[in-house]
Amino acid sequence: MSFLIVIIALALLFDYINGFHDAANSIATVVSTKVLTPGQAVVWAALFNFVAYFIFKDHGVANTIAKTVKPEIVSGHEMLLVIFSGLLSAIFWNLFTWWFGIPSSSSHALIGAFAGAAIAYRGFAAINSEPILKTISFILLAPIIGMIIAFIISLWFIHSFKKGWMPKIIALLVFIGVFLFLRNNLVTDPSKLKTHFSSYPMKIIFTASNFKWLLLSSILVIMASFTLFLNGLNAHNANAWFKRLQLVSSAAFSIGHGGNDAQKVMGIIMAALIAYNPSVYSLDHMVWWVPLACYAAIALGTMSGGWKIVKTMGTKITKVTPFEGVAAETAGAITLFLTEAMKIPVSTTHTITGSIIGVGATKRLSAVRWGVTVNLLWAWILTIPISGLLAALFYVIVHYFYPHL
Repeated sequence: MSFLIVIIALALLFDYINGFHDAANSIATVVSTKVLTPGQAVVWAALFNFVAYFIFKDHGVANTIAKTVKPEIVSGHEMLLVIFSGLLSAIFWNLFTWWFGIPSSSSHALIGAFAGAAIAYRGFAAINSEPILKTISFILLAPIIGMIIAFIISLWFIHSFKKGWMPKIIALLVFIGVFLFLRNNLVTDPSKLKTHFSSYPMKIIFTASNFKWLLLSSILVIMASFTLFLNGLNAHNANAWFKRLQLVSSAAFSIGHGGNDAQKVMGIIMAALIAYNPSVYSLDHMVWWVPLACYAAIALGTMSGGWKIVKTMGTKITKVTPFEGVAAETAGAITLFLTEAMKIPVSTTHTITGSIIGVGATKRLSAVRWGVTVNLLWAWILTIPISGLLAALFYVIVHYFYPHL
């Protein structure tokens, strides 16, 4: 029991470190555009990291992470040793990259470490290839999706400054698209609406699976409405409005960050609980305190900040203005919400980096500092194998010196 408590404490420590390591993802653009001070920004991001607790209730990403290692091959005490070694590796890699200001992926460090320790125990047969291959594929897909969406939104904003009917037609298409999306995706069956509200409309709104889509749709509707009168504003007034919009878009991205990253630690803790007592714990029934503890830990970590990475994300990749900040954060939020719905654990770091590159590319390709981007890409590619090798090393050491830990 004491070893299980140590593992849970390590998992929450990783979640806390994940928060301050990835705080830059949520606040870099809002700080670099001077919409908020660094102190205000981390509180803002932390608040909405925790708000995600009330929105993401299906825990699909947590289930994917928990199934990274096959429980029929690695179970019981050995599973606890694998998780322990993986957490040590992921924490070490996170602190190492944070110290040198490298915005690597905490998520990929955790997945790579969990898999690496399992491979050290029983070889490649111990891991499920499907979740790992999905995760690896989205090393490139997540930033590309974020980049394309950010590029499109940026062009939309740019053309909205010009007089003409095209921006209005695009806004109308967005309104229609949002309506059709909600019509096809909102849960309206009264038997499936899980909320304490008695009013039917309130049940529809505050059912967790509905609320996240309504939130994202609201942001798109606000943006589309804004573009209708953008060409009538001077540069100063337009900038002021974009700064207000950036508060909304950064909040949405922080919700996506909390919902995606906290679930990964939830999956690790549930895997440890199941290994400890499979007759009591199951992935079908998430223990109530696990999500609460994980969302609280990542929110506290975000409040601690990570200023070295903020500098890289907010200024070194490309210069970001308020309207570009809105485009990047909205694109990042859309990507995170979609991948969470698909139960794919993606990197918030990769997603927002791709989005920032997307807004920079609308000026000209030379506006993106590709030297910095290539260095980031190397960090992304190396994170899973290095964290996996470190975890394997930790497993061998722990198993040799403390076989009955």
